[in-house]
Amino acid sequence: MTQVNGRTRVVITGLGAISPLGLTLHELWDGLLNARSGISRITQFDASGLPCQIAGEVKGFEPKNYMDAKDARRMARCSQLAVAATREAVADAGFAGGFADPERVGVLLGTAIGGLDRLDEGSTVLRKQGHARVSPFSVPESVPNMPSHHVSKAFRALGPLNTCVTACASGTQSVGEAAEVIRRGVADVMITGGVEGAIGDLTIAGFAAMRAMPVNYNDDPGRASRPFDKNREGFVFSEGCAILILERLEHALARGAKIYAEVLGHASSSDAYHVAAPDPTHAGAIRAMTWALKYAGVQPHEIDYINAHGSSTPLNDAGETAAIKHVFGEHAYNIPISSTKSMIGHPMGASGAMEATACTLSLHHQILHPTANYETPDPDCDLDYVPNVARKASVNITLSNSFGLGGQNACLVLRKYQA
Repeated sequence: MTQVNGRTRVVITGLGAISPLGLTLHELWDGLLNARSGISRITQFDASGLPCQIAGEVKGFEPKNYMDAKDARRMARCSQLAVAATREAVADAGFAGGFADPERVGVLLGTAIGGLDRLDEGSTVLRKQGHARVSPFSVPESVPNMPSHHVSKAFRALGPLNTCVTACASGTQSVGEAAEVIRRGVADVMITGGVEGAIGDLTIAGFAAMRAMPVNYNDDPGRASRPFDKNREGFVFSEGCAILILERLEHALARGAKIYAEVLGHASSSDAYHVAAPDPTHAGAIRAMTWALKYAGVQPHEIDYINAHGSSTPLNDAGETAAIKHVFGEHAYNIPISSTKSMIGHPMGASGAMEATACTLSLHHQILHPTANYETPDPDCDLDYVPNVARKASVNITLSNSFGLGGQNACLVLRKYQA
């Protein structure tokens, strides 16, 4: 059956990831299952004067191992990460030799910040050396659609090209919207996901000024990201990229592709409340979850696992818990919930794609990664957060939540593949 609820079925046939846990999908998944932290003291710049001196850095990444060295030097870090992770995902999907019909292959990536590093470099050169020394790539390589462009160019994807810039919801919305591109009939394959590569003094100082980051874990960074724990202080900024290859089911079956899972649907909503603080009524998050379930044709009691936004901030974690209880009622207490960010930190535009990848692998392997650093229960966060140890489970349908700056909410529903 290639349609469900009258809609074209879309499946996930390839995955790739570069994260603070390692340079491959395997390292990401192994780290998540073993509650290993990718958070450490910042090495990309001197953070000793900042209140928060930790981040989730991608260590050991050499762009020249994935692309032409000259091209890499021109790119922002986010574009480098995107091309590298896509290379793994494309190979995993069985497209390493190229696409048979590149005009039917599209790209839709998400990023929150884009190439801020190139803009920052250009600004520094301008101040110190004058305008004649500014690179002509400083501005164009900083704009948020460049990761999508570079992926499209590197892999000759000539179909629909788009970028989603919706803060922390970017990755989740990108995956959901990429599935809709296929359902509209304008592509057979979509390269989608999210990327962020903007660890720098401005981003860390800016988020610290918002009092959104932990300041008491600089000497114990691995314990800093602690979603739903009573002693959580804030999110840990990080970087990375996760890529998912989406495919029209009929197309995937025709070429004998490996199928990880199916994309049932997604939804987004707005708090229309505040640039950073969550709506205290949780109405936006409730709407996004409710609409995602409705569009996917799923009843609340059918959800077997929730990958939470779980950012480790006091307000967000308590608010997400309340919203989940509102949507799922008593069933909320039966649903295992975990936070990928407890181990990789918060890679902003990449987070939803990382979490969609985690859901996909949970469906494929029938195991749930834990929420790391869950030590002290919070009465406002009283659900099952799969504390500290991975858990085997019977997982058929998952929900992934992303709630971002600007009241941007997005939710994605995936299902174990059924022929």
